[in-house]
Amino acid sequence: MSVVTSINLSITTGGLSFQNPVLTASGTFGYGSEFESLTDLSSIGGLVTKGISPKPRFGNATPRICETASGMLNSIGLENVGIEGFRNDKLPYLSRCGTRVIVNFFGVTFDDYVSCGASLSAMDGVDALEMNVSCPNIKAGGIEFGTDPRVLGDLVRACRKVVTKPLWIKLTPNTSDIVALAKACADAGADGLSIMNTITGMAIDVRTRRPRIATTFGGLSGPAIKPIALRMVHQVHRAGVPLPISGIGGIQDATDILEFLLAGASTVQIGTQNFIDPNCAGRLVGELRDAVRAQGVTDIREVIGALKTG
Repeated sequence: MSVVTSINLSITTGGLSFQNPVLTASGTFGYGSEFESLTDLSSIGGLVTKGISPKPRFGNATPRICETASGMLNSIGLENVGIEGFRNDKLPYLSRCGTRVIVNFFGVTFDDYVSCGASLSAMDGVDALEMNVSCPNIKAGGIEFGTDPRVLGDLVRACRKVVTKPLWIKLTPNTSDIVALAKACADAGADGLSIMNTITGMAIDVRTRRPRIATTFGGLSGPAIKPIALRMVHQVHRAGVPLPISGIGGIQDATDILEFLLAGASTVQIGTQNFIDPNCAGRLVGELRDAVRAQGVTDIREVIGALKTG
């Protein structure tokens, strides 16, 4: 008679407890309700909302998305409903969706970040905040704050003073020193890191001799960026930065998740794959449980940071 081994996928990290480490990435999962009929939200560890700014944004001109080899480029421009629209129209659903809710937010100015973070942190139904300092497709703010460790540290410190919920920082890969940025966040009081956002890229239509997206440059995501994301997650973990990491970049299956966990992430976020398979996150929870069982592991925490490099 076979014995079914119980697998523990739960994890406490970044100031929150999750039933499993599978989250959905900001900008790829709307405000959650869009996927209600496509996947079981209560089965995943959590969702990260579209980025919220103090006022509504209409985003960039079209075309603003195109497919590339093993990935996609986007230049949405952080279109969103703003703080009031989020509070009135989106949060009521999120408060009862059955999973952890992490709200991504950003600003164009220093004060925007602080006021937006304070407002969102005060809302019931918001479990944590993810501060986006890494978007490559807006002309001001964001990446300007996210590439200088000193400036980033000052921004995190200012937001930390007004944000009472767990505060994660989403870092840019468009840097020569991801560890320095991570250390600046830790020193300034952040609770966690999300590594990484999209990589700046472009695509050209040779028939028209024009860029394939209106802003010329956009953010590259999907399987093409996974090796870079893994490298950055491991670099930060290996450097001993005392913050948990949520790994992001090209995750398609349970093996990809295990790679990020081995590299040092304690949660992962599913992004581009949501456009291909809207049930991806829910499906991967079950696949992860089977993959862990196949390795003879009974607790997902045994995998985190267990990469052998010697």
